[in-house]
Amino acid sequence: MRIDTIFIIDTNTIISAHLVEGSVPDRAFKKALYLGVIGISESKMAELVEVVFRKKFDKYFKTDEVRYKLIEKIEAYSILFSTDEKITASVDPDDNIFLELAVAAKADCIISGDPHLLALNPFRGIPILCAADFLNKF
Repeated sequence: MRIDTIFIIDTNTIISAHLVEGSVPDRAFKKALYLGVIGISESKMAELVEVVFRKKFDKYFKTDEVRYKLIEKIEAYSILFSTDEKITASVDPDDNIFLELAVAAKADCIISGDPHLLALNPFRGIPILCAADFLNKF
């Protein structure tokens, strides 16, 4: 695991990567882990936990144990960063957490399928790529 290459992966991409083995998000997630580490913050981790435990994912994550394994996997392949700068660049306020994290971590890339984030590519020199573009460019 290289800690000098840091990727920020949005919550939807992380969830998508774990729903369908071999999907584009899954391959992008695995490639990011192969090339480096995931940057995470306490607020991003809290959001991930909240989303993973949503009722609508019960059919995909059959037990709480499966959910906890995903969370443990993210924690194991992540570096925790403190986000001190408040950023309000995205029209969707929920997306700013990823921008704040990317800036704090000096990330190499944000991987996201969110159109509001993708519209900001690049953000302060940090590429924002969908999973397919990430696979092609990294």
